[in-house]
Amino acid sequence: SRFVIGIDLGTTNSCVSFVDFDEEKNPGLSIRHFSILQATSNGVVEAKPPLPSFCYLSDGMQISKGSFDLPWAKGRDFVTGVYAREHGGKIPSRLIQSAKSWLCNQSASRKERILPCSAGDGVTRLSPVEATAYYLKHIKDAWNHLMAKGSFDCEFEQQEIVLTVPASFDEVARSLTVEAAKLAGFVNMTLLEEPQAAFYHWIATQNNHSHKILKPGDQVVVCDVGGGTCDF
Repeated sequence: SRFVIGIDLGTTNSCVSFVDFDEEKNPGLSIRHFSILQATSNGVVEAKPPLPSFCYLSDGMQISKGSFDLPWAKGRDFVTGVYAREHGGKIPSRLIQSAKSWLCNQSASRKERILPCSAGDGVTRLSPVEATAYYLKHIKDAWNHLMAKGSFDCEFEQQEIVLTVPASFDEVARSLTVEAAKLAGFVNMTLLEEPQAAFYHWIATQNNHSHKILKPGDQVVVCDVGGGTCDF
């Protein structure tokens, strides 16, 4: 693949970085952040570094036509990202948040449509897996719109994807994350624990001096204080 794309699927915000292996366009193979196109207000679409992990489900009556439109999707009755977070704060019974935390909730039916929890009768709901797939599909579609632009070799589906998960995720939560990614259309994907990803990043920022700081037998503690899970 031309790119390796890293996705931090967060409880509160999701972020994307990538490496372009085309030396002419990326000398030194530096890591770059990917700003994600998303609706930020009624009819306004902007590129923002994080995609807030929020999904607002409309009944089709509360918004004007085209409010949730994106360049690659028209006439939707839901929105993810900034607009979902801001608008959903006014109508929380239609707002899905913290879907990632639900994936590791052993007492919940994680494949059942239980979100939003406060939704009344007749309100559309999604399962934690489906909501997670919505966020991941948004990232995939935004990449294809901005980076692929019709080029097969640059399409998201052709790239190597690294998706982070909390170290505290059990095998069920990990498998549900993979299931959500497949629903979103992911093809070539590797799961990486978040503290491990943080440690790799630290090594990358040491300019090849990490071997001078760490000696064989040393132990390193990584503290990952996240929005939904904390790993040590």
